[in-house]
Amino acid sequence: MSKVQSYASLTDQTTAAIRDTLAGRRRGLRAVLPFAGPAFICSVAYMDPGNFATNIQAGAKYNYSLLWVVLLANIVAMLFQGLSAKLGIVTNRNLAELCRDHFPRSLVWAMWVASEVAAMATDLAEFLGGAIGLSLLFGMPLLWGMVVTAIITYGILMFQNRGYRPIELIIGGLVGAIGLSYLAELFMTPPDWRAAGLGLVLPQLADSGALTLAVGIVGATVMPHAIYLHSSLTQDRAPARNEAERRALLRYSNIEVVVALALAGLVNMAMVMMAAAAFHGGHAEVAEIETAYHTLAPLFGGAAAGVFMVSLIASGLSSSAVGTMAGQVIMQGFVGFRIPLWLRRLVTMAPAFAVVAWGVNATQALIASQVVLSLVLPVPMVALVVLVRRADVMSIYRTGRVTGIVAVAATALVLSLNVLLLLQTFGVPIPGLA
Repeated sequence: MSKVQSYASLTDQTTAAIRDTLAGRRRGLRAVLPFAGPAFICSVAYMDPGNFATNIQAGAKYNYSLLWVVLLANIVAMLFQGLSAKLGIVTNRNLAELCRDHFPRSLVWAMWVASEVAAMATDLAEFLGGAIGLSLLFGMPLLWGMVVTAIITYGILMFQNRGYRPIELIIGGLVGAIGLSYLAELFMTPPDWRAAGLGLVLPQLADSGALTLAVGIVGATVMPHAIYLHSSLTQDRAPARNEAERRALLRYSNIEVVVALALAGLVNMAMVMMAAAAFHGGHAEVAEIETAYHTLAPLFGGAAAGVFMVSLIASGLSSSAVGTMAGQVIMQGFVGFRIPLWLRRLVTMAPAFAVVAWGVNATQALIASQVVLSLVLPVPMVALVVLVRRADVMSIYRTGRVTGIVAVAATALVLSLNVLLLLQTFGVPIPGLA
């Protein structure tokens, strides 16, 4: 059997397993595993290099005090990824397509432009992160690290032509590498668990710098392109053939979202905790990925620094591939056409090459990209909240009152954080913040 046939067979086997589960012929873990895929692909967006940049700064400068922001952002991410998956399962269309169908044309074009800006900001963080990791770990120039990152991510994307399962397994493997790396880091740089626990449950913002990082953490955690992508990934698997199957698909999708995003949240918390344990006591000035790498080695040994870089490379490669997938969905959904994969990859990674060519600090560019993402984030959030509450879109599956209120409140929270950031950026005094 050829490799192409084996890849297709892997996808066919997964589809058959899903059908068996829906028919009641599979039970327990064997019933759940075939559904693992879309949420784990989207979870990469919540562990991308932008998270590394913001979380390192948060832990180094503010110790464990911003862990509550990570927790809150992850809960919001669970809600919106769950709603996106629900939208795709119920309608068999993605969020961008439904925006094109139900919103005014002028608004759709504005949403598309904003979403493309978000896609470029996303790829800036992801692409630079992978390149920084390769550059530091293997001692190659940053430009060559970018070239290698581009080649590898393009190779990963080629597996899209082999059905949905191979790309799910590849991305899932990279997610596992990130998770295992940070589990190892917690053993190498043991945190203060009591202080971490307090940081999770006691909301506080020490100053305006903490506010900027809080917005950056939200922007790095709740990702616009992941909200668009999730509704599309559900269409590629085993569409519901009746209402019973649709209800079962929604149930298994919710389980997958909770598990995948919980793991992503734990990784984000581990990033902050590692930075707090390693740097806050005597190296609070650490604010860059490169500095963190060079500081970890003398403090905790080369293994800690090496594991840190392995996780960054896995994050950069996987999230860059996922960002390109989302870019295709956004363009095709909003304006009805798609461009070749190589051209999409070239366009979205152009800003990263521009940043390096102009000599901009790479980590600061990562932070700035996350703030841009946070400013664009309300676009898909508001659109999703509006659509899942409409009976003409969701029929009997329209969002209930309680879920709707929580979703509106979460969107309002993100908007409020963005307003605070804009006020701070333009020098408007904010009461309570220095």
